[in-house]
Amino acid sequence: MTAAEAAPTEQAARAAPAAGPAAPAPGATRPRTPLAARAAAEFTGTAALVAVVVGSGIQATELTEDVGLQLLANSTATVFGLGILILLLGPVSGAHFNPVVTLAEWWTARRGGAGVTLREVAVYLPAQIAGAVAGAILADAMFGEPLVKWSTHDRSAGHLLLGEVVATAGLILLIFGLSRADQLRFAPLAVASYIGAAYWFTSSTSFANPAVTIGRAFTDTFAGIAPGSVLGFTGAQLVGAVVGLALVAVIFMPGRPAE
Repeated sequence: MTAAEAAPTEQAARAAPAAGPAAPAPGATRPRTPLAARAAAEFTGTAALVAVVVGSGIQATELTEDVGLQLLANSTATVFGLGILILLLGPVSGAHFNPVVTLAEWWTARRGGAGVTLREVAVYLPAQIAGAVAGAILADAMFGEPLVKWSTHDRSAGHLLLGEVVATAGLILLIFGLSRADQLRFAPLAVASYIGAAYWFTSSTSFANPAVTIGRAFTDTFAGIAPGSVLGFTGAQLVGAVVGLALVAVIFMPGRPAE
């Protein structure tokens, strides 16, 4: 290359703006969000979810005495709220907002899949539970209810516990089935739609979440659950998670390579 040919190239290089950090190559693993940020996302997301569930329940009972309309309003608000929260916070923490989802992901990770570590589980779970309690208190505050008043809504009947097993198993099957099928981009719509449907087809109205169950014990309103019913619901949800993971293993069994 002659000096005359090189001169325009050197001038162009001097005129070009300084390049920023190189973008990761397509398919490369993205830098992981700091654990503190993920914990904050889980706290905030779970708090917002419970605030939506409890707040819409209070609003519904103030607007109508028809229990069917109350449930319709409560479930509709939950569907929209949950979908938005997953869409917003999914890229940060995975948008678990649910201890059984976190524990199920840890279990699949320890068996060779991708997911959270035990250390991360130890951070996620307290953040989710604290967020759920904060969300219930926030909803009560917004509607002028006592900030903390234990629910008197007994939900200890056996058929309700069966409903929780079914609701949680379906949720785990959906989330991890989407993951196995490489369809997680549809999670905000799919998970929100499933929860909305499960409000109506399960006898328990689909809590399907130990953290949310604990949070809802702090409010004596439409969405509340008596503290004495929390342990049974939580146990049923854990059973449902095991059933859901078993279904994922059977239904999405890896195919054998062709001979």
